[in-house]
Amino acid sequence: QVQLVESGGGLVQAGGSLRLSCAASGRTFSEYAMGWFRQAPGKEREFVATVSRSGGSTYYGDSVKGRFTISRDNAKNTVYLQMNSLKPEDTAVYYCTARSGGRSTIRNEYDYWGQGTQVTVSS
Repeated sequence: QVQLVESGGGLVQAGGSLRLSCAASGRTFSEYAMGWFRQAPGKEREFVATVSRSGGSTYYGDSVKGRFTISRDNAKNTVYLQMNSLKPEDTAVYYCTARSGGRSTIRNEYDYWGQGTQVTVSS
């Protein structure tokens, strides 16, 4: 089992920045690829970003490419999502997720999920 706890969400004005963190516990963190998804009210959960087990490979959803950066610190069992140039359409609950094996953009391929953290971007 892997337990994931997100933090760092909040209210920010458009154009601002936030950094989300996700602390993992329970199993060897470096064995898991990590991802971030988000879900806005009335919408499907959407892929945001993923990072490989080593941190050497990343991939982003089209809507956040060039604005968001995913990274991880395996010594601290933590994955981060740096969000810059935030837009009102980035408003959502952001979920951290983990899967054994390689990184993925597919929601159903992930094994463990955090409880989510709310990000609200005001215009």
